[in-house]
Amino acid sequence: ELFVLRPVLAIFFALSFILLSWYVAWRTVLAHVPLVQEVAGLRRNKKPAKPKPPNRGRIGRFYQSQAQAQR
Repeated sequence: ELFVLRPVLAIFFALSFILLSWYVAWRTVLAHVPLVQEVAGLRRNKKPAKPKPPNRGRIGRFYQSQAQAQR
């Protein structure tokens, strides 16, 4: 009886430890990773990307003024 019960309990303990570790990792870290969200199908409403304005900063304005000066 001990020869059967001991390996079964060891396998049960190992599997429960793996499942508990996976659950803790999922609740703390993995559920917040975008790639994992896409694979698991958790992202349903992805916001459409807004187009960026052509002259949104100093560098954009600089290059735009350079392009107008070359015309």
